[in-house]
Amino acid sequence: MPVVAWVTLVGAALIIAGAGIGLLRVILHLRHIHRTLAAVVGGVSSIAARTSTVPARLGSVNATLKPVRDWTETV
Repeated sequence: MPVVAWVTLVGAALIIAGAGIGLLRVILHLRHIHRTLAAVVGGVSSIAARTSTVPARLGSVNATLKPVRDWTETV
């Protein structure tokens, strides 16, 4: 093979290797971002569970305050 063909093959191999390394770095960054977002979603889910809305707890609050309501009706 002529020298020009070898230079072309080496150049193409270097370009392909560079693109491959770049894509590998992108994959590694995306995996890191995925883990970080999973942690954030877990934290948000935990906060949402701990700060549930009033209607979810309203039944137990009303049951607890029933004696107070009964007493206020007698006043």
